[in-house]
Amino acid sequence: MYWFYEEKWKARGILALLLVLLFGFTALNVILNYVGRDFMTALAEKNLPEFNRTLLLYLGAFAVATPVSVFYSFIRKTLGINWRLWLTNHFLGKYFENRAYYHINDDKSIDNPDQRISQDISSFTVTSLGFLSILVFSLVQLISFIGILWTISMTLVLVLLAYAAIGTVVTMFFGKRLINLNFQQLRREADFRYGLVHVRDNVESIAFYRGEGREKNQVRERLREAIGNLRMLIGWERNLEFFTKGYEYLILVLPIVVMAPLYFSGQIKFGVMTQAESAFVQVLGALSIIVSQFEQLSNFAAGITRLETFAAALDRPAAKATAETPVIESNEDSRLALDHVTLRTPNDQQTLLRDATAEVPSGKGLLIAGASGAGKSSVLRAVAGLWNAGEGQISRPPLQEMLFLPQSPYMVLGSLREQLLYPHLDREASDNELRAVLEKVNLADLPERVGGFDAELDWGHLLSLGEQQRLAFARLFLTRPHYAILDEATSALDVTNEAQLYGQLQGSGTTYVSVGHRPSLLAYHDKVLELRGGGDWRFVPTAEFQLSLSHQGESF
Repeated sequence: MYWFYEEKWKARGILALLLVLLFGFTALNVILNYVGRDFMTALAEKNLPEFNRTLLLYLGAFAVATPVSVFYSFIRKTLGINWRLWLTNHFLGKYFENRAYYHINDDKSIDNPDQRISQDISSFTVTSLGFLSILVFSLVQLISFIGILWTISMTLVLVLLAYAAIGTVVTMFFGKRLINLNFQQLRREADFRYGLVHVRDNVESIAFYRGEGREKNQVRERLREAIGNLRMLIGWERNLEFFTKGYEYLILVLPIVVMAPLYFSGQIKFGVMTQAESAFVQVLGALSIIVSQFEQLSNFAAGITRLETFAAALDRPAAKATAETPVIESNEDSRLALDHVTLRTPNDQQTLLRDATAEVPSGKGLLIAGASGAGKSSVLRAVAGLWNAGEGQISRPPLQEMLFLPQSPYMVLGSLREQLLYPHLDREASDNELRAVLEKVNLADLPERVGGFDAELDWGHLLSLGEQQRLAFARLFLTRPHYAILDEATSALDVTNEAQLYGQLQGSGTTYVSVGHRPSLLAYHDKVLELRGGGDWRFVPTAEFQLSLSHQGESF
């Protein structure tokens, strides 16, 4: 696709230049083959003037070949960089389109998408251009040198063709197992690296739990699996090399052995012998790509398979409703409401909500209550369109008019200013406006503490969970969305801070839905959707919910 769409003429121009350099390099090889023949003949016949003449031709050809070779390598690498940039951007577009990055986590066949984007694409583009160069170069070499061999000895050509065919068949027979082993090795190495990254991302929790032993064991287990597969891989590579090394060594003497009778009988000169050997090696190299490149080809094939399955998963359409597998329909509206919604987990193993109908009062608050595990956060996922297993219809405003505040706020990689403006980073906000909103959430001293609004720090580790939750409310007050969805967004705060934040939210005119366990939250919501487990529910005014709790002697 790179060659036909974006910057296609630039890409094709660079590719054309690459091919011109390749043809030029091949032409120099042909010239050197003939010069070498005369050079060796002059040496054997002790012809000093001819020796000096051919030596000068050699040096001249070397002077031309050096810049051609250097620029060929440079142009190929440049083209590889451009191709990688385009292909990576292409995959990133697919990755973030329609929240594919979220849904792909449930696809067990797609491991480590980060590695597939960062490493596999890079390997694919570089290796593809390398093999393209080898293929075209080999084809040109074959056409250029087989004519030379044919004029010297038809027998040598037939021996060469038979030798190359036998080598290819034997290599394919012994080497086909390498493709799957290379695929597994890429996966095992990625799993091992992810295990180390997981430890790095959770160092504090592991330290508090003193979980070093378990984490060490899981990393070692992943390492053991990677090394175990690697041992099998190098074992099969060893078996293949028993043949390929012998194949390469025999090339050194095979053309000489075939041509020796003609030389000893005086039918050809010594220079023709060396010319035939050189041409034999060039043509055999062209015909023996599979033999000489099989290890790299098997690794390349494994990388292509990983990219192909990844691309297929990104292009996989979202689940559509059928008679056998109905899904919850989403409908854009000015209100937020559930209409006979039955919500199930994505694997259809559990029904969290059955035939529920409820609507959030405009400008007011709805609290979703229930025991842990009843499915409160799952209802929010359905509202956001992340889960759709079930039936019924959810009416909601466009997602850009809604802001979601999870229990653990997302801290972006960037400055304090970007933390506050996220996800609308293009919005203009003065420092005074940012300071005012930080004061509203009791973080007035934060800019001075961290070095200003443009300081870039590791916010996820620098700020406590309570500070992160207050920072998330600052985003909410800056964004002023029509609807806000809060999933235990004040769980790490004391009651005083919670009351201050919800009090300001109540007066903002934003319609909001909260998930929480604290009885104090009831004061800020007009309706309650209680999940009772097993799909049962009730939707009542907050006063009625509180009254029923007091009559039954239950706690919230």
